[in-house]
Amino acid sequence: MLAALLLVTPAQAATEIMWWHAMSGELGKQLEKLAADFNAAQTDYRIVPAYKGNYTETVTAAIFAFRSRSQPAIVQVNEIATATMMAARGAIYPVYELMRDQSETFAPQAYLPAVAGYYADVDGNMLSFPFNASTPILYYNKDMFRSAGLDPSQPPKTWPELGIVAKRLRAAGAMCGVTTSWPSWINVENFSAFHNLPIATGANGFAGLDAQLVFNNPIVVRHIAQLAQWQADKSFDYSGRGQAAEPRFQKGECGIFIGSSGTRADIKANSKFEVGYGMMPYDPDVQGAPQNSIIGGATLWVLRDRPRAEYAGVAKFFAYLSRPEVQAAWHQNTGYLPITRAAFDLSRTQGFYDRNPGASISIEEVTLKPPTDKSKGIRLGSFVLIRDVIEEELEQVFAGKRSAQAAMDNAVERGNRLLRQFERANPDR
Repeated sequence: MLAALLLVTPAQAATEIMWWHAMSGELGKQLEKLAADFNAAQTDYRIVPAYKGNYTETVTAAIFAFRSRSQPAIVQVNEIATATMMAARGAIYPVYELMRDQSETFAPQAYLPAVAGYYADVDGNMLSFPFNASTPILYYNKDMFRSAGLDPSQPPKTWPELGIVAKRLRAAGAMCGVTTSWPSWINVENFSAFHNLPIATGANGFAGLDAQLVFNNPIVVRHIAQLAQWQADKSFDYSGRGQAAEPRFQKGECGIFIGSSGTRADIKANSKFEVGYGMMPYDPDVQGAPQNSIIGGATLWVLRDRPRAEYAGVAKFFAYLSRPEVQAAWHQNTGYLPITRAAFDLSRTQGFYDRNPGASISIEEVTLKPPTDKSKGIRLGSFVLIRDVIEEELEQVFAGKRSAQAAMDNAVERGNRLLRQFERANPDR
């Protein structure tokens, strides 16, 4: 009996892998489900997700943790911090290297071009793992459309049409006609991409650190000036930065909301009215518009100096996240883009888009036309800070304190100073 007991080998504890993220609410629940499902699918590794606040707070926490050698293996980083992460060469373990070193399949061509191109180097090597990719879409309150005598099956397609609809909604008693979240991402960055206009020289920074901001062009300025004009009668109403506008739509204050496709889960869960969906509006006077939208959201970066066993588990986890059925479920439950073609095809085969009208709009937007150097994304150093500058200037316009031209000129001048600082701090790139 004793001999038999001595032959029994204790079960080996699973290797724990810390994953720091920035998702709360419904999205946080879906993220935790991904980790739990992976943990249940095998016994060697255990992903441990930890919410660290918004994107900026999460990245800041990871930087401080790396300095004290207490960093996680995986950290979720928003798309506009890609250039900053690339500059931290000693701290990051490029995903293409990780997957190669661990002999896990990782084929960039399997991912949607609008997603893969944003996070790849000049040779097409993917540096981080695409996770939650979103793009702005138009949401509208069908009940409010009916009350205003508008066709609930027809969202406005152009900015002039949107202006007319917004005024009708106001006349029918809406507190505001239209509002947007993420002011710079939607009204400068994506507006520019959708009209094939450059944010910066050098392919929006993809060509190198010497890029110069150039978004103070007549078309962007005219758009911002139009919003400011609508602000006077609340046809458009500025709601603040980040996702501050979303609750106003959910509560029925604003009839139209332009925000991330990734908020669909929260909007569906919290809106007590029939929600309609449409593409971002475009300016019909701009030749070739609409072009394609660009993505937002975040990727998963792998940090160095963790035990070797953890990296084997990270690679297994990324391979798991790439499975068509896993990606399709994430896309369907959140509103984020399916990052692979296979997940998109599976969702279509499963009848998801037939059952959920509007759910494919985000995919249609990012694949509307092949991306150009002006519409494939933004890779500019310190762009988190530059976005703050843009939004400060937008707020001056919407408050009636500055003209749209002066504000965009200021944003370009201030932003270019930040670009030059980043360039000087990274002379080897």
